[in-house]
Amino acid sequence: MIDRATVDKIMEAVNIVDVVGEFVNLRKSGVNYKGLCPFHDDKTPSFMVSPARQICKCFSCGEGGNAINFLMKHEQITYPEALRWLAKKYNIEIKERELSDDEKREQSDRESMFIVNEWASQYFHEILKNDVDGQAIGKQYFRSRGVRDDIIEKFQLGFALSKRDALANEGKRKGFKQEFLVKTGLCIENEKGIYDRFAGRAIFPWFNVSGKVVAFGGRKLDAATKGVQQKYVNSPDSEVYHKERELYGIYQAKKAIVKEDCVYMVEGYTDVIAMHQCGLENVVANSGTALSIYQIKLLRRFTPNIVLLYDGDEAGIHAAMRGTDMLLQEGMNVKVLLLPDGDDPDSFARKHTAQEFKAYIEAHQTDFIQFKTELLLKNVKDPVKRAEAINNIVRSVSVIPDPIVRATYITECSRRLDVNERTLISQTNKYIANDKEEQRRTIEREQERQQETSQAIESFGLHTTLEQTTEVERLLVQNIIRHGDEIIFEDLETEDGGTVNLNVAQYVDFDLSSDNLSFSNPLYNRILKEAVDHSVDPDFKAAPYFMQHPDPEVSRLAASLGIDSHQLSRSFEMRSSGISLRQRIQHLILDFRLDIINQHLKDIQKQMKEVGSDMSRVRELMEDYKQTQELRNELARQRGSDVLV
Repeated sequence: MIDRATVDKIMEAVNIVDVVGEFVNLRKSGVNYKGLCPFHDDKTPSFMVSPARQICKCFSCGEGGNAINFLMKHEQITYPEALRWLAKKYNIEIKERELSDDEKREQSDRESMFIVNEWASQYFHEILKNDVDGQAIGKQYFRSRGVRDDIIEKFQLGFALSKRDALANEGKRKGFKQEFLVKTGLCIENEKGIYDRFAGRAIFPWFNVSGKVVAFGGRKLDAATKGVQQKYVNSPDSEVYHKERELYGIYQAKKAIVKEDCVYMVEGYTDVIAMHQCGLENVVANSGTALSIYQIKLLRRFTPNIVLLYDGDEAGIHAAMRGTDMLLQEGMNVKVLLLPDGDDPDSFARKHTAQEFKAYIEAHQTDFIQFKTELLLKNVKDPVKRAEAINNIVRSVSVIPDPIVRATYITECSRRLDVNERTLISQTNKYIANDKEEQRRTIEREQERQQETSQAIESFGLHTTLEQTTEVERLLVQNIIRHGDEIIFEDLETEDGGTVNLNVAQYVDFDLSSDNLSFSNPLYNRILKEAVDHSVDPDFKAAPYFMQHPDPEVSRLAASLGIDSHQLSRSFEMRSSGISLRQRIQHLILDFRLDIINQHLKDIQKQMKEVGSDMSRVRELMEDYKQTQELRNELARQRGSDVLV
């Protein structure tokens, strides 16, 4: 467990721009920063980071919070894990007490798997550096490929001993459960027992974007494996690793990608490593699998510019073709470079300096139209096949979201393909119309599903009232978070003849508790109570207190309510509203009471429909209804509006 003093020290050290910037490419926007939201399919930057408030929020999907909330959501980690991540980043020592057996059992499988993977990575790396076989076999392999020691350290390369249960036995000796050795994919279990997946292989750890070890790749080094398909073995999918969502080298490359505003996509581990050693660090690999939408979105957060860098054989051409349309659809600017026959990025990088490699890329990369044109129309004479190839190219152009970029490519296609531009525009529009129609049908199906759900809720008589009540409560709590410490009543006389000042939180609590009222949302009640309890502290400031709250649920809500889409300053917010903070709070409390009364009126109406022929009960309900109406109209007059009866 991490004590409160350490938590406070961590939060004081955190700079949310630095934290979010580890995962999102941020651009300055006034006093804040903007980037593509990592939590939804964001086409234009809608993710705002406020260094003054130390919070972030997406104004499209609503996700946000402080640095801890961001890490927990983005990395799917626990609150303690997020604190440890921040402590490591800011070099803050954490002193934790020993967890009890019960607490250890409560640790999530996910956290345990990360711990096992981290240990295994260090284990493989130490064997490579210090074990006799590790040096003679593993290190010799990397030496034969020209890999320097600094690159071995940078990528934490390792070696797995040939003995089939070496890692399994060492893991058990270290106290790791067999369950997690198997779940991570490090070991395989069958009826005969447990054995190592990567025995006798050079090891390439996979780091996710935040630097956690999520998987491993192992290359067989025996001469007998020449020509066989099982040269590489990779970790299977697990709770911490999904191959379609990860990119090899992203952790080591992300800063260079942002700096260069470009990423090179290659096929394998050794391509990434060789290019880093050459001096080109903005490079990642999808390691032989088809490029996925998740990988593209991950890259899109750092740069919109990508160069597909493959060798010029059939496999390389196929790899370059596979992901082009998906990249274009996500707004990526796609270039393609096929290296000379006999070269892949690994071999080419080992023969050239970074400057030479960059110069070659600049001179020989082509846009996707030229690439597809040369590939699909080379020596094609048949009119039908030529038309099919042109349609293939136009289909790719049609998925580009930016209309200006799309129009530019159509003009370029017309020139290169010698096809009338109007014809290409017409065909492009057909593709776009078909895609929109399919999207419309998908949206309609989703809307029908949502409508069915809403009707089911309304059948219980809850939907409208709950939504209205929650909105008023939300506004009240928003003001408690933003202005809870601000005095709105001064020198109020008390029963004993003294005077007292009331801030926003104290006034709301006093007014509601006088009639035994409370919020319907328990979290709102908790926030109000904490604001009142801390109001006696002369240094209490509501906004930073709740936004940096150790409870992720509280800080996430505070971030959501504590920042608005227009980034209004407090003074401008007050001027634009036309009323004082005191008036606003009073109006909201009246609205809150009106909501409760309106709900009571609806309840009476419902009872009157169900009461049947009991006239005595009907008269009671009618009298109750009349009195409640009068109270509602009185409150409405206080609120400054008229109610028609």
